[in-house]
Amino acid sequence: MAAQHALAKQQQQQQQQQQHLQQQQQLQFAQISDPQNIPLPSQQARVGPAPRPRQRPRQSQGPDIVARLNQICTNADPTKRYRNLNKIGQGASGGVFTAYEVGTNRCVAIKQMNLDQQPKKDLIINEILVMKEAKHKNIVNFMDSFLVRGDLWVVMEYMEGGSLTDVVTFNIMSEQQIAAVCKETLHGLQHLHSKGVIHRDIKSDNILLSLEGNIKLTDFGFCAQINESHTKRTTMVGTPYWMAPEVVTRKEYGRKVDIWSLGIMAIEMIEGEPPYLNESPLRALWLIATNGTPAIKEEHQLSPVFKDFLYFALKVDPEKRASAHDLLKHPFIQTADQLSTLAPLVRAARQARAEERRKKAAS
Repeated sequence: MAAQHALAKQQQQQQQQQQHLQQQQQLQFAQISDPQNIPLPSQQARVGPAPRPRQRPRQSQGPDIVARLNQICTNADPTKRYRNLNKIGQGASGGVFTAYEVGTNRCVAIKQMNLDQQPKKDLIINEILVMKEAKHKNIVNFMDSFLVRGDLWVVMEYMEGGSLTDVVTFNIMSEQQIAAVCKETLHGLQHLHSKGVIHRDIKSDNILLSLEGNIKLTDFGFCAQINESHTKRTTMVGTPYWMAPEVVTRKEYGRKVDIWSLGIMAIEMIEGEPPYLNESPLRALWLIATNGTPAIKEEHQLSPVFKDFLYFALKVDPEKRASAHDLLKHPFIQTADQLSTLAPLVRAARQARAEERRKKAAS
C-alpha cells in the first residue's frame, strides 16, 4: 500500500513538472512574437525587427538617411547611364527594372525605392554597404547607386534565370542538382561569414540563377554584422518558415542561423515548399519552437548521404550544427552535378511562369 502511494506521488510530481515545463515553453513562445507583427500567409512577408524600448535611440530618419545616402551614392543622373528601363517586378520596397548600360550595352537590374515609403530606411543602407563589400562569384554583384529626387536607384547585375523558387515550384530536382545549389550557396555564405556578416534571410526567393545555371545570393537588407565586441544577435528577423529555432525563441544567435535556413531550403528543393507553409506564420513559429527539426514527408526516398547532410544542417542546438566550412566538406556536396544541368530547369520554370501569366491575362 505504501509502495503504491509512493508511486502515485512520484507520478503526480512528474505530471506537475511536465505541466510546469509546458507552461514555461508557452510563456517563452508567448514572448517571442506579437501576432500584429506576423504577416498573413498570402503576403509571404518577412518579420521585421522586434519593437524596441522607447528609451533607446530611434532609427535615424529623414535628413540623417539622405545625408548618409549622399555619402554612399554616385552623384550623377542614372537616366544618362542606363536606357530602355523595363519593369519586371514589384516588391514591398519598390519596383525592379531591367535596363541597358550606355556604352557597354550590358543588361542590368535596377531596384527603385521611394524613400518616403520605406518604413525601415536603415535596412536599405545596410543592404548597399553589405553588397559593396561582399564581392564574390556567388553573391549578386552590386554595380552602383543613385539618389534621384527622393528615389533611390540600386543597380545590380541581372540574373535572368530568376529565383530558385520558380525552379522548385515547376520542377522535380535530383539530389545531385540539390547538392549543386547547396554547394554554391554555401560558398556565398562562407564568404559572408568570413567577413562577420550573417544573411538572416536565406530561402529560395533570395537565390538567383543565370540562364546557364550559375547561382548567387541576393537581398541583404536583413544582414547583421558581428565582430569581437558584438559576437551574437537577438533580433527576431527573417521569414517565419525558414527561421532557426534560436531566432524564434529569442536566444542569442550567430552565423549558424543561415545554415538552418539552408537546410530548410534543401527541403524546399525536395518537396517544393518549406515545412509548415500551409500553416499561418504564427503557428509555423510555434511549431519551429516546439518541434525542432522538421519531418521530411518522403524521407525514406532520400539517400543516406543526403539525410546525413540534412541532419547536420538542421541540428536544433547551434553548437552541434555544422558551419558552412563543415558542410562544404560533406560527402553530399561531392555528389553535386555541374551547374549546367540546372539550365534546363531554369528554362522550364521560365516557360511555365510565362504560360501562367498568359492564362491569367486571358481570364
